[in-house]
Amino acid sequence: MSEENRVPQRKGPPVGGRFAPGEKPKNFKGTLKKLLDYIGAYKIPILIVMVLAAVATVFSVAGPKIMAKATNALFEGLARKIAGTGGIDFGYIGKILLFTLGLYIFSCVVSLVQGWIMAGISQKICFRLRKDISEKIGRMPMKYFESRTYGEVLSRITNDVDTMGMTLNQSITQIITSVATLIGTLVMMLSISPLMTLISLVVLPISAFLMSFVIKKSQRHFRTQQEYLGHINGQVEESYGGHTVIQAFNKEDETVEEFCRTNDILYKSAWKSQFLSGIMMPIMMFVGNLGYAGVAISGGLLAIRGVIGIGDIQAFIQYVKNFTQPISQVAQVINQVQSMAAAAERVFEFLDEEEEEQVPADAVSLKNVRGDVSFSHVSFGYDPEKIIIGDFSAEVKSGQKIAIVGPTGAGKTTMVKLLMRFYDVNSGSISIDGVDIRKVPRRELRESFGMVLQDTWLFNGTIMDNIRYGRLDATDEEVIAAAKAAHAHHFIMSLPNGYNMVLNEDASNVSQGQKQLLTIARAILADSKIMILDEATSSVDTRTESLIQGAMDRLMSGRTSFIIAHRLSTIRNADMILVMRDGDIVEQGDHDTLIEKKGFYAQLYNSQFETA
Repeated sequence: MSEENRVPQRKGPPVGGRFAPGEKPKNFKGTLKKLLDYIGAYKIPILIVMVLAAVATVFSVAGPKIMAKATNALFEGLARKIAGTGGIDFGYIGKILLFTLGLYIFSCVVSLVQGWIMAGISQKICFRLRKDISEKIGRMPMKYFESRTYGEVLSRITNDVDTMGMTLNQSITQIITSVATLIGTLVMMLSISPLMTLISLVVLPISAFLMSFVIKKSQRHFRTQQEYLGHINGQVEESYGGHTVIQAFNKEDETVEEFCRTNDILYKSAWKSQFLSGIMMPIMMFVGNLGYAGVAISGGLLAIRGVIGIGDIQAFIQYVKNFTQPISQVAQVINQVQSMAAAAERVFEFLDEEEEEQVPADAVSLKNVRGDVSFSHVSFGYDPEKIIIGDFSAEVKSGQKIAIVGPTGAGKTTMVKLLMRFYDVNSGSISIDGVDIRKVPRRELRESFGMVLQDTWLFNGTIMDNIRYGRLDATDEEVIAAAKAAHAHHFIMSLPNGYNMVLNEDASNVSQGQKQLLTIARAILADSKIMILDEATSSVDTRTESLIQGAMDRLMSGRTSFIIAHRLSTIRNADMILVMRDGDIVEQGDHDTLIEKKGFYAQLYNSQFETA
């Protein structure tokens, strides 16, 4: 693919470590609102989780107060034994202990059920998010992917969604349980001693102030951490895919330095965010210990006065611990929620990106496509202020073989992208069979085209499946026939397992020329009404090119075909040659006519033999 197809500048964050650290979320509340919309689809299961959390909490919170009865019974029995008026009633104490054990076991079982339901909810939300992202990718314009690294996009699907899933599973359950525990514990504390409860609650404003201070400081670092995790993925993906080029140009040191710059920002933001989240628990423990001291002093004074019993003090101290522990857990969960919010913001930013219009309001269906194509005063630029195609007009009749030639950057492949509606024209129009392609649903429009590009694309799978990608309902016999027509059958049969050989992720276990043959076989199998060949034989040898040319001539017979070629000898038999220069058609006609004119085409054609 020539240079004119590339969007000049990457519009996303740079990959090389130049992203400003410490950026805050753009819309924290909006992100949480969108996340709640996803969670809202599971209202009934979450309501069940809340009920189970309340039940588990009631039984768990009731334990210390019931145990206080056993402590009081033991203390009173000792007092009677010392006074000689009786002894310890171990039968009564045993019943209390067994009943308390039953409460804790039941609470544990309910908590397990609650966790099981919540795990299912979080994974369903992740499933839905990945599904929405996958569908979103199919509706997004080409310019988005041409302005960002693959790793940056993949990070949103993998790392960010996984972060959301893990945090949802842990944080929602923890928040529900903690809130229920706080309420239940507060009720029990008030039932024992309102005065001691008031003393223990004095520390809450201190806790709230310290928590808000730490959260404010750590949020920006969580955002930067999640952002640069995507940059790291992008760099690793690029370096892995191009490691041979990096080694060939001795750029290992520069690549490592660039990675280290990005990794350094990730490291700094990660340790700052983790450090700030880590000091929350010690702070809460310190504040909690202050509450313990106040309770111990006041409880001792009340016990001396006979207002409460020893068992009540023991139960109250346990409740104070149960009261401060959920606050500490919520503080810890808030850190996870911050990380989740940063990840969710990136996911929802992706889902909110501009989409291509799939079906126009005044949609017109293309049925029984003949292949008449009309370019009428087409003007286009990737940047509206930098026009690449100035004023392009051409009339193509059904069944014609049209060659588009010109120097690199003339706009040849850009015209094909406009024809496929990967981009829309800035002005003018493109019509197929008299219908403006902007009125045709994109899926229906692209079903009319078969395409073979200079940049081959094959996926991880068998050769049979890769060829069948052109038409998924094709039989094995039809796939093999297409491979024979593309002169790929011979080399396929020489490979281990033949058509069942599995291509690796980047299809590096076959040569570039063989990959080109497989993509040509795929286009032959698709059997589309309009063919687009963008340097389709650029990676094959001269003899194979001659064989493919004959197969392509048979394939293109009766079909409208657009051929982009730099080797002009391959398009001598074209019905019409459009010669482009600086985005405009400067000459058009068949080969012989253009050679006789001794114009720009003749210069291009003769220069190939002169340089040869």
